[in-house]
Amino acid sequence: MSDYKDKKDLRHWFKNSATASTLTILLILVLMSAALAVAAPAFLRPNNLLSTARNFSAIAVAGIGVSIVILTGNIDISVGSVYGLAGITVGLLMKSGMSIVPAVILGMVVGGVCGLMNGILVVYLRLPSYIATLGMMQIVRGVCYILTKGYPVTGLADSFRWIGQEELLGIPIPIYFMLLFAVIFGVFRNMTKTGRRIFAMGGNEEATRISGVNTRRLKILCFVLAGVCAAFAGIINASKVGVAQPTAGNGFEMDAIASVVIGGSSMAGGVGTVVGTLIGSAIMGVLRNALVLLSVDSYWQTLVMGLVIIFAVTIDQVRKARR
Repeated sequence: MSDYKDKKDLRHWFKNSATASTLTILLILVLMSAALAVAAPAFLRPNNLLSTARNFSAIAVAGIGVSIVILTGNIDISVGSVYGLAGITVGLLMKSGMSIVPAVILGMVVGGVCGLMNGILVVYLRLPSYIATLGMMQIVRGVCYILTKGYPVTGLADSFRWIGQEELLGIPIPIYFMLLFAVIFGVFRNMTKTGRRIFAMGGNEEATRISGVNTRRLKILCFVLAGVCAAFAGIINASKVGVAQPTAGNGFEMDAIASVVIGGSSMAGGVGTVVGTLIGSAIMGVLRNALVLLSVDSYWQTLVMGLVIIFAVTIDQVRKARR
């Protein structure tokens, strides 16, 4: 009888935990990769796999930050503009004579300030997060054009390209950064008191507040972290392409959000894992690579990605209804 109860409890845990969701999307990724390997054998070439991982690493870094905001039941659609502004900030600072490390740190600080503004608008002005971050998206994009007058920032130091273009032990540097962010935020979310409080707030904000947690400060922190992650993703992109463009990040927020939702996070909050976000980002990257390898027209690629976003949100709504 005891063995039966233990097995039943195990099945119940597995069915209702984030582990089941993560394993499901991992299976989807494996099946997608297998199908693509058959349709386009070039997919399995090591150079192509590493290139694909390099390309979705920025989405994963930004997605990890967005997932924290979504964990609270909010959303941040300004990350694409913050992504662009961070690259421009670092580019302009380096052209003015600043060394790489301080420039990168200040670029991430700019992202954190944008997140702080989002948090203040949501917490103290009580604006819906969608509206607040939509306004911030437009403001930050405007700042990008004002700083550059619409022209790309070129002539970046060759050493700066190490972040996005170089390799270590045959593996692109952006992949290491992606894994580093995943480890840091995985530990933060699952093994710290603040991280556990964020989960609790996403599940029931009022109960968390009554228990003595400063939910306002916690919510602002989540937006700040999202801004920092988006900023570093933009820095990776500027380094990879060797230029900081005022248009960088247009539509990027949709990729970041889609990777989070595909990865099993709930738009209602309280559910999600860092590993799931990584897998969701990989699915986005593999899908894009598949469309390129199969010579799908770029216009159709945009349409397909839009359908994927709708599909991801639909799946989230189905999961929410079942819960």
